[in-house]
Amino acid sequence: MSSMNRREFLQLLAAASAAGMALDARSVWAAGKGDALYELPKFGNVHLLHFTDCHAQLMPIHFREPSVNLGIGGAQGKAPHLVGEHLLKAFGIKPGGIEAHAFTYLNFEKAAKTYGRIGGFAHLATLVKRLRAERPNALLLDGGDTWQGSATSLWSKGQDMVDACKLLGVDIMAGHWEFTLGDKRVLEIVEKDFKGKIDFVAQNIKTSDFGDKVFEPYSLREMNGVKVAVIGQAFPYTPIANPRWMIPEWTFGIQDDNMQKTVEEARGKGAQVVILLSHNGMDVDLKMASRVTGIDAILGGHTHDGVPKPVIVKNAGGQTLVTNAGSNGKFLGVLDFDVRNGRISDFRYKLLPVFSNLLPADKEMAALIDRVRAPHKDRLEEKLAVSEGLLYRRGNFNGSWDQLILDAIMEVQGADIGFSPGFRWGTTILPGQAITFEHLMDQTAITYPSATLTEMSGEQIKTILEDVGDNLFNPDPYYQQGGDMVRVGGLNYTCDPNAKIGNRIQDMRLGGKPLEAGKKYKVAGWAPVAEGAKGEPVWDVVARYLRDKKTIAPRKLNQPRLLGMKGNPGIA
Repeated sequence: MSSMNRREFLQLLAAASAAGMALDARSVWAAGKGDALYELPKFGNVHLLHFTDCHAQLMPIHFREPSVNLGIGGAQGKAPHLVGEHLLKAFGIKPGGIEAHAFTYLNFEKAAKTYGRIGGFAHLATLVKRLRAERPNALLLDGGDTWQGSATSLWSKGQDMVDACKLLGVDIMAGHWEFTLGDKRVLEIVEKDFKGKIDFVAQNIKTSDFGDKVFEPYSLREMNGVKVAVIGQAFPYTPIANPRWMIPEWTFGIQDDNMQKTVEEARGKGAQVVILLSHNGMDVDLKMASRVTGIDAILGGHTHDGVPKPVIVKNAGGQTLVTNAGSNGKFLGVLDFDVRNGRISDFRYKLLPVFSNLLPADKEMAALIDRVRAPHKDRLEEKLAVSEGLLYRRGNFNGSWDQLILDAIMEVQGADIGFSPGFRWGTTILPGQAITFEHLMDQTAITYPSATLTEMSGEQIKTILEDVGDNLFNPDPYYQQGGDMVRVGGLNYTCDPNAKIGNRIQDMRLGGKPLEAGKKYKVAGWAPVAEGAKGEPVWDVVARYLRDKKTIAPRKLNQPRLLGMKGNPGIA
């Protein structure tokens, strides 16, 4: 969309409707609602804008929120483990409206057609500029997972996103998937592109030999006469969840004790407000907030949870606000503090959905995006097939995009069983929409994309499922080390999330017959973390499958039978 203000946009809709163009009343109503959506009065004197986990999505997209996000143990029934009507009720959001669409999966197809796409850096740029005009010296914080997740970010080694973030005006950044570009590339960007412009912070990354800091642990800024410290926290389990060989000389970890020392150091240098820019994941942030004192707010990421309001966590030093700002450029968090006499007296927080129909595109950012995409236009826009059903990824156990990938790698490689990583990133396709090569890359664009075919015993398969299940469902958040559950094709099983490791996975069956512990099975997979793994890029395998099929029928999800989850508000 060319740049125009909201009044002009609404006038255009009204004129188009009067002229008989194909705009229904729902679209006009959505626009009218959106005119007030971004009216956010200035409050206080410390202003923080936060986005996270955009996964290199420069263009507006569709993204369906999960219908399964189970909370186990003490996390059951609490944010972020609420879906659908349970989330709406907990946060007082009216069903059927624009915010209900932003925060839940409910009536997704109909609502997506009504309200249009979300995100897009040109539209995000407009919102950032508008808020900054009203909030002098506001800091823009990027929670990480920014340089990975699209074809252009992969092909440019993250340069498209680096340039976009500089233009967007990012001040401070943390990281996770950035490290899958390799340590040398990360340092090149931080030391050259970011120098004097963006602070890349991480208190929990050290050298493996002497424990020296790799990045500055925090950035100390002054805003409207108030000193503000922003501490960085990289994803603690990067060397486990992603290839260790890409960052061989760095250590990570949660490092509570060092976090406490870092907070105290920042306070000692005069910080009146201390913010943690975190890529822990929300459950880990909630636990950390109960243990580490002196943090005023945690602006979190990693788990892609769009949480409308902060969770207030009490601790020995007072309280900490814990937030999580969704993913894919879909949201921008706005946190305002009123600081008086060196102390925070009050705050306001709003997680704003970024609807591209309601925010005109910033011309300068749109031009940059066009330049990035132009050399790859034909390849990105290649139509591989048409999907008859909704294709989405998010959910603890499976998504229809994941199922499509599983079906493809199993059929093409002649496998009995398929494993696909429980990645949370990846865009959504509506029924009847063409699947382009760009859409496929949105699901698969990583630096270790090899498709694999491996012989595994029934015992090995159970061990893998148990290990991944513990990463997701361990009741202690500090032992939750990965994404969602590995997606499984061909194999049926029962899962008891409340059980202990070794007992969660039960009744594994292939073709109706119990899996035999000592028997070998052919297992298709992709994204091996071991160094030296070889294989055809998974996008080429799936692209061949899609070109051959041409039309993709709605997927039947292969999901486990769950035990003990009745009444859990984290499942639809």
